[in-house]
Amino acid sequence: MPYYLLTGAVLVAVVPGARPLESLWWQLAAYAVAVPLAVPTAFFPLVRPLEATAARSLCGLPASAELAPGPATSWDARSRTAVWYGLHLALGGLVSAVTLALPPAAALLVALPFADGSYARGLGWPALFDGARALAPAAGVLLLAALVAAAAGAGALLARCAPALLGPTPADRLAAAEERAARLASRDRLARELHDSVGHALSAVTLQASAARKVLDADPEFARQALAAIEETTRGAVGELDSVLGLLREGEEAAAGGGRPAPAPTLADLDGLLARTRAAGVSVHLTAAGPLDRLPPVVSREAYRIVQEGLSNVLRHAGRVPVHLLITEHTDGEDELEIVMENPVSGAARWRRAGGGRGLRGIAERAALLRGSCAWGPDCDRWRLTVRLPLGTAR
Repeated sequence: MPYYLLTGAVLVAVVPGARPLESLWWQLAAYAVAVPLAVPTAFFPLVRPLEATAARSLCGLPASAELAPGPATSWDARSRTAVWYGLHLALGGLVSAVTLALPPAAALLVALPFADGSYARGLGWPALFDGARALAPAAGVLLLAALVAAAAGAGALLARCAPALLGPTPADRLAAAEERAARLASRDRLARELHDSVGHALSAVTLQASAARKVLDADPEFARQALAAIEETTRGAVGELDSVLGLLREGEEAAAGGGRPAPAPTLADLDGLLARTRAAGVSVHLTAAGPLDRLPPVVSREAYRIVQEGLSNVLRHAGRVPVHLLITEHTDGEDELEIVMENPVSGAARWRRAGGGRGLRGIAERAALLRGSCAWGPDCDRWRLTVRLPLGTAR
């Protein structure tokens, strides 16, 4: 209406004899000029979600119709929205006009046979229905039917065009796919963290509790040590669980200005992990070439989880066997951190572990995230896990 009224005022001022308020043809001319003038409004980004909401609410779209939920950011999306907006205004303006005009006309036609017709003389209706005024009510009903058909037809046309013009563009679909991929990657990361941290603690606690139960009467002192180790292991697991769950709260706390979650453990915390593993009855011999507290934080965190999962595999599949852990930082040529873990393994355990499980797949995923490599498998009577993590990309 603002564009229509503005166009009518301009026509009166510019075109001699223009009568937009009196002549139907001048009204149509003003309408035909006003619609193209209003279309550029649709290039504002927020017009698309508003029009999508209107289309879904008013056009009876099926639930399967996919409309873009967000603002139009690309020119392709804005152009499609502009086409829809022009179609919406053109059809909506016509339907609105006839909705205002036809019902009163239909009421007058229905009353024509029962009145003197003086009220309709200016319209020429008495002469039109001269001798057949009984047909005037039928004409009024036809006008109402035509109005309903016009509204239904306009709605059906808009509903058919809405998915194509207001639906997501290829760029929108790509952004949605990237968002889904990011959510899945976040879920996978959380699953790996929970599997490695909590899984290791449960494996260690299971062995410690089993040992304490077997010697509870024969060696109470050892049982007390095992229970103390269980307490320490579970306390550490609760701390790591809080750190892992902090990954879920990171975004919310950052948005709310809250505190940061507890930092994830790194290779600088390796002594505590080895102590808890040794308390479960597994002898771990560590050989580290160089300090472990100077590594890049990203590599150090992932390396800690890899060592933790490797020890968890030993606890679950090999039991109380000696483990040799070698951590080496290579600086000749391509900088990388190498982790080698070996332990004796029986034939049954070798076949049981040869296919790999979730833990080994998690190790491979962690290495791949840092563009590293990993390999595992039996070597004679030993099981060997080898992981190489490049340091250059993390510095």
